[in-house]
Amino acid sequence: MPAIPNSMVTGAFELPGYRIARNAGIVRGIVVRSRSVVGSIGAGLQTLLGGNISLYADMCEKAREDAYELMTAHAASHGANAVIGMRYDANEIGPGVTEVLAYGTAVVVEAERA
Repeated sequence: MPAIPNSMVTGAFELPGYRIARNAGIVRGIVVRSRSVVGSIGAGLQTLLGGNISLYADMCEKAREDAYELMTAHAASHGANAVIGMRYDANEIGPGVTEVLAYGTAVVVEAERA
């Protein structure tokens, strides 16, 4: 479970129903993954058949999930209860080695009064 609930993380720069009381700064979660030999062989066989390469898709999904969890924990460690402007980025840093980055702005939000 993330340190900040999913409902309090957005790619937008505001959360409807809340006002930003404090900016806690930029936060990030970084994961570096490599393909295993077995996974590469399995994925290679899937490429022969065409379509979605589920072995790679599953690996990418897990890397993003892990980066997201690290980002929300980083935000919570800064005293934030929300993240706005959340984005993902990925870079190949070597043959078969990829960095996945989740980042955004950690903020403290308060419910707007009706």
